[in-house]
Amino acid sequence: MTLTAPLSGLVPASRRSDVAPFIVMDVMEHAARLEASGARVIHLEVGQPADPAPLTARRAAAAALERGQVGYTAALGMPSLRARIARYYQEQYGFALDPERVVVTNGSSGGFILAFLALFEAGDRVAIAAPGYPPYRHVLSALGCEPVLIETRAEDRFALTPETLRAAHAEKPLKGVLVASPANPTGTMMDRAALTALHAAARDLGLRFVSDEIYHGLDYAFPAVSAAQIAPDAVVINSFSKYFCMTGWRVGWMVVPEGMARTMERLQQNFSISVPTLSQIAAEAAFEGRAEMDAVKHGYEENRRILTAGLPRVGLEHFLPADGAFYLYADVSRFTGDSHAFATRLLDAAHVAATPGVDFDPFRGKQFLRFSYAGSPADMREAVERIGAFLAKE
Repeated sequence: MTLTAPLSGLVPASRRSDVAPFIVMDVMEHAARLEASGARVIHLEVGQPADPAPLTARRAAAAALERGQVGYTAALGMPSLRARIARYYQEQYGFALDPERVVVTNGSSGGFILAFLALFEAGDRVAIAAPGYPPYRHVLSALGCEPVLIETRAEDRFALTPETLRAAHAEKPLKGVLVASPANPTGTMMDRAALTALHAAARDLGLRFVSDEIYHGLDYAFPAVSAAQIAPDAVVINSFSKYFCMTGWRVGWMVVPEGMARTMERLQQNFSISVPTLSQIAAEAAFEGRAEMDAVKHGYEENRRILTAGLPRVGLEHFLPADGAFYLYADVSRFTGDSHAFATRLLDAAHVAATPGVDFDPFRGKQFLRFSYAGSPADMREAVERIGAFLAKE
């Protein structure tokens, strides 16, 4: 009997799968190894709330699980959840939204994949801000699109502007633009005038407009404005992960232009059939737990105060506007020209986990660290002291 010879090498991966790693996940793994050896790590690296989902959500999921029947739902989501999301827009923004324009997704991540597939062809060029959330460009690349990073400036509060968008389009035509307010990693926000002007420029250039609004509800400088209020042709992506503290439930939603829901439905039918039913049940009930979530938000505001007051005292005087979300993006160029190596030293020596800016910005990211303040005030205070002691030795 002749045996087949073993493979001499691994099966090669496709070129489209050759995307950069999401470095924050590598930092988390490094931190976990330290914790396994007995260290107490303060986690400022990952954008994950320390608090649980609202009690209303957990009770609703437990009751549904007790009933035992957890099957598929409609691909666009449970009708009652879609209606509740639409009502939320009336409550939050004073905007009457047709539930037929709401699509429930597998987290915001699933929403981005559906949106990019529905809006863009392979080879299309899509503008995004730098610094910005890395999976924007990684997912676009994996889908065969070309992410176009536009460097933002302090004088523009680190947001895209009509001028920078027009300049990028003039250099080589774009097909779309993605904006985020509040933004990750900067925490900066766009007010109504800025968002309206950017959308008008995109419309005049014939560009598709995608608005990432997953940090809505976590706004401190001024109330967040939804693109759904001002741009009926925009695709809006949101999630229960941040304000509602439901990261692991993997449930989000989109608001899509009139007539586009069927496109999203066909894609979701084939990609995932539907969003997990328990998560949808919990998400619908989460809206009744907003008082609990507002209390959590007030905790973030205190954390923000601790870091913005404490970090300058220990040597990190320069950081970008922290208008919303739960991030502070700090300039560490006084201490290093390599934020990745610096973050590793900070984690190993001080047991404080932070995300290097190279995750968010290939241009200037080596000068920055992102600190997440989604934890407890006690951790924020201890983090400031640990960072100060570490910097004193640098």
